[in-house]
Amino acid sequence: MRFQFTENHRDEFPVTRMCEVLDVSPSGYYVWRGRPPSAREMANRELVKKIEAVYNDNYGIYGSPRIYRELKDQGVACGENRVARLMRLYHIRAKQTRRYKVTTKRNKAHPVAPNKLKRDFTADRPDQKWLADITYIPTLEGWLYLALVLDLYTRGIVGWAMLDRMTSDLTLAALKMALQRRQPGSGLIHHSDQGSQYTDQAYQALLKEHDIQASMNGVGAWYDNAPMESFIGSLKSEWVHHRLYRTRDEARPDLFFYIEAFYNRRRRHSSLDYLSPEAYEQLYHQQQSVA
Repeated sequence: MRFQFTENHRDEFPVTRMCEVLDVSPSGYYVWRGRPPSAREMANRELVKKIEAVYNDNYGIYGSPRIYRELKDQGVACGENRVARLMRLYHIRAKQTRRYKVTTKRNKAHPVAPNKLKRDFTADRPDQKWLADITYIPTLEGWLYLALVLDLYTRGIVGWAMLDRMTSDLTLAALKMALQRRQPGSGLIHHSDQGSQYTDQAYQALLKEHDIQASMNGVGAWYDNAPMESFIGSLKSEWVHHRLYRTRDEARPDLFFYIEAFYNRRRRHSSLDYLSPEAYEQLYHQQQSVA
């Protein structure tokens, strides 16, 4: 396999340098070059092609666990350890996550809801617990602010809105989208930080109108909203950090594509047994129909 890697990259790096790094002899490499590849080497070459196809089809976002599950669902016979080993050997790496900064600020004149979620990130069904937050997207003409509502059961984004200002209109638009799309029953818990956009009177009135229980982080307790932080980290590391948006109007359709076309419908989620949010919800409804 080390000789095969040397062969695949001989036009990029000196053979002697690669042999030194891989701890093999150049003479052994040249002897190996004169023989036909083994059946195992041929199988690995074909598997690497399939790995690269899945990796590229998913925008370089997937690491070995997600690529293995994708290949398994395609009927490709392989083990997860083998996929991981080949990815390491061929330097196929998923894009890395970075921590994002808190964007909302508390208004001390607004009342704050207690933390009813209490870091219990489990849910028995869709629309039982929602998480909400705001992040910012850099463009050359300034920030584009993105408000999000995430369903804790499916980890899908059920509501979102984008504006060039971080106001209560932004968060209200995201909440209204979620309410219109999901039409949740009574008793839903809505969890956010203590930002003024969420403690705003109009926002809280809309929650109350729909019999939704407000819940909020403790001061400075970012982990109280960890699954939403995880989504925003993925959005930034997998997508936004690899783009340069000249304008806000250029960013909007690209963010829509990530959220609706890729993340909600295709992206495999480790906490959902590597299903997408949409597939996980479909599985829930299938199970309910036969129960």
